Amino acid sequence: MSTINHLRRQPQQKRGQQRLEKILLAAAEVFAEAGFAAATIQQIADRASTAVGSIYQFFPDKLTIFRTLLAEHLQQIAALEAAFFAAELNRPLMQVISEYIDTYALYLEQPLSRCILLQDYLKPIAGLSTLIDDMPDLLERFSLSVQKHADFYRRRNPNLSAAKSALLSEVAHYTCNSLFLSALKSDEQHRQELYTEMKDVLYGYLNPHIGDHLLALPTKMMVCPSCQSDRVAKNGHHQGKQRHACRDCGRQFMGDYVDRGYPPETRQKCLDLHQQGLSFREIERQTGVNHNTVIKWVKTLNNKTASS
Repeated sequence: MSTINHLRRQPQQKRGQQRLEKILLAAAEVFAEAGFAAATIQQIADRASTAVGSIYQFFPDKLTIFRTLLAEHLQQIAALEAAFFAAELNRPLMQVISEYIDTYALYLEQPLSRCILLQDYLKPIAGLSTLIDDMPDLLERFSLSVQKHADFYRRRNPNLSAAKSALLSEVAHYTCNSLFLSALKSDEQHRQELYTEMKDVLYGYLNPHIGDHLLALPTKMMVCPSCQSDRVAKNGHHQGKQRHACRDCGRQFMGDYVDRGYPPETRQKCLDLHQQGLSFREIERQTGVNHNTVIKWVKTLNNKTASS
């Protein structure tokens, strides 16, 4: 965990940094289990296998420990969101939703995130309003996250108005936050069931507005038959036909343009899952390929089989 400027003392050596991280991890675990109001410095010291005095070397009180954890939590969330928005824009919507839910579900297994989110279900934190006043960027970060998702929606569907995309993002955020909190209170089986339902709920809500059917149609591209690279340039003519050269492997060839859609292995995987008896919706959840696309592939395969 990163050091925070409001600590009483910044650790100067590696051993001090490790002690600080151990104290923060112990505090996160105690806060998640007992709640902030019931937790004591002594419990944190016992969990960290250190003396109470060692904790007071860094923190003046329990609220400062929580504030430090909250700041770290905000940094972690910012990193997760940065990775999410850096990924391919036009990937299938179910894949987008699944990656988002799965990433946050994994993060919420950590004591740091659990201790922050679970406080809503525990006794109120004395001095929390003062803590928030001292961190003016807290609400600003939430608003910025909502706006980033709204911008993401508009990039997938430029016809969306700014007001509509902001509303979609706000509803999706509060839906996820509420269900993530419920999941944290549940046992493992029910938690996983909630995550599955969350994906279906978000997909049904967002699909009419930013679904795969609104993305640009697959483009035609030339692919090198040797290395499958699309870095291909025209390279003269041979017997009246266009010749191409691969900029990656150097092979020269003549060929036709192909659809830049799902790779053949993805299509085959979907067909194999269908043969195993999985529903089209379940195939969509596992592969990220829209169920309507899978249905078309299955119909095409059946038509070829019937005609042969």
